[in-house]
Amino acid sequence: MTPRRYSRRILFSMPLLAGPALLMGAPVKAAEDDFYSFLYLVRREAAARGIRTSTVDLALRSAQYLPHVIELDRHQPEQVLTFAQYLQKTVSPQRIENARRALFDNRSLLDAVWRSYNVEPRFIVALWGMESDFGKITGNYMVVSSLATLGFDGRRGPYFRSELISALRIIDEGNVGVGGMTGSWAGAMGQCQFMPSNFLRYAVDYDGDGRRDIWNDRADVLGSIANFLGHLGWRNGESWGRRVLLPPGFDERSTGLDFKRATGEWSRMGVRSIDARPLGTQGIEASLVMPDGAGGPALLVYDNFRTIMRWNKSTYFAGAVGYLADAMVGGTPIAHG
Repeated sequence: MTPRRYSRRILFSMPLLAGPALLMGAPVKAAEDDFYSFLYLVRREAAARGIRTSTVDLALRSAQYLPHVIELDRHQPEQVLTFAQYLQKTVSPQRIENARRALFDNRSLLDAVWRSYNVEPRFIVALWGMESDFGKITGNYMVVSSLATLGFDGRRGPYFRSELISALRIIDEGNVGVGGMTGSWAGAMGQCQFMPSNFLRYAVDYDGDGRRDIWNDRADVLGSIANFLGHLGWRNGESWGRRVLLPPGFDERSTGLDFKRATGEWSRMGVRSIDARPLGTQGIEASLVMPDGAGGPALLVYDNFRTIMRWNKSTYFAGAVGYLADAMVGGTPIAHG
């Protein structure tokens, strides 16, 4: 028996309670065989979760199936870069200069955010730069359509369907209109590239205008970045880590985030600062990370590095955030090699 399908017009004109009767007798998978049937089930779920029907109908009526998003999800390009090459792309001299300017231009706001959330301005700016190039590159996909497409036909349907419900709640709260909710093809939104569920948890209305606007409101953007980092476990006043030199014959089996030793112990093992000086005898615990594996650069990293990796589970990304944060307050550009 061929699953029954319904047009967008029919699905959004019939009462919510009509759904089970219309679908009765069809296979359970019927709603997943047609995009608009899927949207109807999302409509029912959103209403059951207390999201206003008028909001849901407005958002889903304009939702479109985007085959290009499925192509991107299934065939993401694999570009193999070394850590040094990644740094050249993400922590370029131009980005360092832009970061310094952003730090200077927003100093008063950043200091206020620092007092509110205990996250230093240079790390807020570094994440802002890494995520959206300081608000210049935020993505032009309609988030509702992207999430609906991925929820209907993607590799992780339940996850993206949940994110779609969160996106509808964000709209229902009055934070952004349907047309203004833009982001990446995978649904990361605004200048700090929050997924909708993270928006609901961590985005803040820092300037008190009644909306959490991470698309256009700089105060909300910077406050939200700091609030997210704070909740992830940021340690105010501590750094992220540093590049180090390893002695000849160093046993690299003791590297990785699972191994933590006091900095003084690493020093006794022959690990040195990049300028070959001793690390010192500080009691702070650190891990030795080698982003490219044996023979590549070595980073001695602290708990804040782990916190950045809770934001993005990539040693390359976390290292780049740290390098950019250091470079914007340093006198000379960093060495990538």
